[in-house]
Amino acid sequence: MDYKTTLISLYHLLISADNNVNEKELAFGKEMLKIEGIPEVTFNAKIEELKKKENAKVYSESLEGLKKLDAQKQIRCMAWLSAIANADGFMDKEEWVLIYKIYHTELGLPLDEIMKLQKELNMLIHGKSFTSIGIRVNK
Repeated sequence: MDYKTTLISLYHLLISADNNVNEKELAFGKEMLKIEGIPEVTFNAKIEELKKKENAKVYSESLEGLKKLDAQKQIRCMAWLSAIANADGFMDKEEWVLIYKIYHTELGLPLDEIMKLQKELNMLIHGKSFTSIGIRVNK
């Protein structure tokens, strides 16, 4: 699995983590496609393919793909997930659990580097640099 395919798979896991696909997260995903140079037709085809699989299988394949990437690409994937999860202003608990499990438990990536890149991605998309890694517990 290459970087772009891994990123799409992770995006799918994230937006389905809380069983609530948010419009702002979808819009942020479209920005991700532009910045990463992923054709929308490729993205849509991959998402449809992923919808047919169990999330546990998608997770294991995504993790396998992530482990083949260099650390900078891994950090970039995690920064995208964090930025997208916060697109609506809050990170849902299930989204946080997914992100934390991958970046900390599975990969041992440095949070400060993820947050720095998340800030840069937000600047590209919003013209503002803000970061947030936190969760909303009340729905």
